[in-house]
Amino acid sequence: MGKNRLEAFSDGVIAIIITIMVLELKVPHGADWAELRPVLPVLLSYVLSFVYVGIYWNNHHHLLHVAGRVSGAVLWANLHLLFWLSLLPFATGWMGENRFASAPSVLYGVVLLMAAVAYWVLQRAIIAAGGQVLQRAVGRDFKGKVSPLLYLAGIALSLRLPPLAQSLYVLVALMWLVPDRRIERVLEP
Repeated sequence: MGKNRLEAFSDGVIAIIITIMVLELKVPHGADWAELRPVLPVLLSYVLSFVYVGIYWNNHHHLLHVAGRVSGAVLWANLHLLFWLSLLPFATGWMGENRFASAPSVLYGVVLLMAAVAYWVLQRAIIAAGGQVLQRAVGRDFKGKVSPLLYLAGIALSLRLPPLAQSLYVLVALMWLVPDRRIERVLEP
């Protein structure tokens, strides 16, 4: 099977995820800057989640660019990733509406952790389907190994210190914002 349908489907789902998140933002009724203060946690959680969805979209694009073929395992692994990403709007909304409280922050971290695991599973499925280029590009995958550990730490910290957990979630996003050129380097002549 070719990868074009998989890419198009994934792009559509990711676009819908972003749309659902932005539709959850409620517009303040007043025209004063102070009216934004009560919705600031919701807005900040949206920004963080938008960055995460953007990171996944970008890296997903690179993954599929080097995928030689799409197997049944790749299809299911991709759906697994999209499932966890589709929970981001719910976790984002709950966390923002409750001002980054403990339980919503735990759920947010669990969704991020499971999306990272699902992404790793998708990488492995692509490699198993003949993705030697991806295997060379991934290499030691420092960020891919550290991210789940930071998510686990964030989940644990959410139980007592949600603001510190939030900082870890932001730190992981910042780590992945730095352009990851591993795949591009392997493809360069």
